[in-house]
Parts: sequence; C-alpha cells; structure tokens
Amino acid sequence: MITLKEALQLDKNELKKFKDDLKAKIEENSTLNAYIDVKNVGEGVPIAIKDNIQVKDWSVTSGSKILQGYIAPYNATVVEKLTKAGLSPFGRTNMDEFAMGSTTESSFYGKTQNPHANDRVPGGSSGGSAAAVGAGLAIAALGSDTGGSIRQPAAYCGIVGMKPTYGRVSRYGLGAYASSLDQIGPMTQNVEDAAILYDIISGSDEKDSTNAMRDDKVVPNLNAARKLTIAVLPKYIENASDDVKEAYEKAIEALKAQGHTIVEREMMDAKYDISAYYITATAEATTNLGRYDGIRYGNRVEGKNLEETYYNTRSEGFGDEVKRRILLGNFVLSSGYYEAYYVKAQKTRHLIKDEYTKIFNDVDLILSPVAPSVAPKFGELANPMDMYLSDLYTISVNLAGLPALSLPIMKNGEGMPVGLQLIAKAYDEQTLFDGALGLEKEVAYKA
Repeated sequence: MITLKEALQLDKNELKKFKDDLKAKIEENSTLNAYIDVKNVGEGVPIAIKDNIQVKDWSVTSGSKILQGYIAPYNATVVEKLTKAGLSPFGRTNMDEFAMGSTTESSFYGKTQNPHANDRVPGGSSGGSAAAVGAGLAIAALGSDTGGSIRQPAAYCGIVGMKPTYGRVSRYGLGAYASSLDQIGPMTQNVEDAAILYDIISGSDEKDSTNAMRDDKVVPNLNAARKLTIAVLPKYIENASDDVKEAYEKAIEALKAQGHTIVEREMMDAKYDISAYYITATAEATTNLGRYDGIRYGNRVEGKNLEETYYNTRSEGFGDEVKRRILLGNFVLSSGYYEAYYVKAQKTRHLIKDEYTKIFNDVDLILSPVAPSVAPKFGELANPMDMYLSDLYTISVNLAGLPALSLPIMKNGEGMPVGLQLIAKAYDEQTLFDGALGLEKEVAYKA
C-alpha cells in the first residue's frame, strides 16, 4: 500500500483509478469485516472513517442497533479539515458499540478479524480502522481514543496510532462516549504519515468548547535525530507478557543506540488507573447515552405509552456491554454513592495527572507498553473484568489528557505484532513525533 505522503502526490486521474482498485480489494477481503460500507466524498486521497464520526449524508451508527436509520446531517470538524486539505472520507470502519470495548466484538455488524491472524481480535474500539490499515485496505484512517481505543488496536494490528493531547483535535461531530476523555486521532502505516494526518485534523475550532485553540504544526520541524531524555518503567511492566517485555528491552536498546538518555522512573499501581477510568467513563457515558431514546433520532420500538417506548427502544437497541456501562454509570452517580465512587475517582485522576507532571519535570518522553500481551484470540476476553484489565497501560494517558503514540516494535514467534507507546507532556506533540520517528527508524519493523 502506498503511504499517505506518496498518495498526496497523485493527480486526479491516478486517485480515481486507485480508489476503484481499493474498493475492489476491500470487497475481495470482506471476511475481515474492517468496513461496514464503502462510500466516497470528493476526489481526494481516501481516508477510512470510524463509524462514530459524522460524515454528511452517511449512515453513522457508532456500531449500534439503536442508531440504524440515522443519517448524519452535517460533517464533523475533522471531516471538514480533511476535505479542505484534499483528502476524501472513504469507507466507514467497524467499531465496538459506542466505542465501549477492547476487541470490536460488541459491534452490531459482527466482529472484525485481525489482519495477521483471523482467529484473533484486532483490538478496539477502533478495530475496523486498525484492521483496514494493517491489511493494506486503507492508506490511513481516523479513530477515536477514550482509554486506548486508537493505540491498542494499532499495537495489535502492527500499525501506528496516535492519540493527541485532549483539546488538540476538535470533538465536534464525534459520537460522545466520555466527553472529558474522547479524542480523535490518526491511524497510519508509519510515523511520518501520522504526523501529516495529525497536522491536517488538529487545530482550533469554535464549535468545540473544550478545544485548546492551538494551530502549531509538527511536520515542518520533524527531527528524528533530536536527542531526548526518555523515562522507562521497569516495575510497571512486571505483569506484561514475555513478548511485551522483549519488545520493551529491544526498544530501550534502540533508543540508547540513537544517543537518547534513558532514566528509570516509577508510577503508582495501574489498578488505580482502571478504577478511576471506569468510574469516570461510565458516569459520563450514562449522561451522553441518555439522548438515545427512540424519540429524537435512530431506531424506535413502539410501546403502549412513552415510558414503555423508551424502555423497549433502549432494551432492544443497546448491546450487553453498553447496558453494563450505563448501569455502572448510574450506580456511581446515584445518591449515597456519588461521594464514595465518583468524587474519589476525580481525586485519583488528579493524582495520576500530578504523577505525570512530576516525571515530565526532567524527562521528555515516557516509554510504556500499550497492552499486557499480543492480540488475544476471540472469546479470551469474554469476561468483562479481563477486558477492562487489558486497558491497563493506556487509560492513564486519557485521564491526564496527554498525547501518546503507539508504534510496532517487533513480531513474536507466532508472527503477531508487538507495539509500544511513547507518551509526551501536554501539547508537546513535536517531541512525541520526533522521538517516535527516530525509534521507528532504529527498530526497522517489517510489516
């Protein structure tokens, strides 16, 4: 597959032929189930779009039954920015329902396969986007990351996935899961493409009240030779699999070979991250998903009266995982439990942010695992607790609002990709991309 950088050099006729060939290739590989459907907007370079990002006149359903029949009446800001830059939304990618999941198994459209092994998950919730890029069925894609939903599937599928600083990329037009955590980001074949796509979609937007209103770009100043101080977390990875530990050692050696200064740091037990994340995310999701009632838009299941219509619509429209998170969110916000759970989670979130701030006082980047193991087989994370624990290494980044980038380091003995992430301080995407570009060149991963 050609890179995004190369595709931007193609003329109109070459792009038209490329898109026709790509559509045929997607249809040939339909069993992968990376795409829900393939529509095109404009004459630009094709970019796959996750099914929770609004594209005008497309069916946009967040992978859910409850939104069947909903047609987006407007474009998300990121889609406007894509089209202005000469790129085309091309194809809607599969995802966990309402971005709630780590395997893309909860989608209304059925599971997506991992392009490296069809009996393994592609990760989630942006599993369709990751599988499409990993299988050579997309030049690049957009995903969304609430607790690792770009970085984890990127690691499982052997591609690059980048979560920007909270507020760097407009959330206007993104189907909300947890509004204080969600962020749209690029999923690409290499680090340079991720930087190009990040520059296109990031920037100020008055339609998003949480936007940082910053318009600085990273591509003009990319420097893979820049020398940095990078923190490693030896105790933090004790629970990771041998494959992940091996990749971590390989990455450390690669960073040393490039002349970076490596320092050891410690972080508090990640079990606190998981507790704070799932309380915060489910509480926000409960509120955000209140609008799906069968009255305003989407699917409706009629009842004898208004209350029964609500009940029937939501019972039939939402899948098990979404219901589980709505119940949990209502519980932690309910009278008598709000102080014990939600308030405590916000205090813990503050501690996590302070911990990162302390580490970044004297380091530029942190090297961390993305997931405890390579992509698990279908059904291995059927127990919700096991699925939640698989987010161990990614969720603190969202709680602290930091930028992070996952990139492939090696393949294990079974040929499955192992990815790691670099984490930077807020709004320091330049350092993140510089460090990632250098690491990518040094490890020379073969797809």
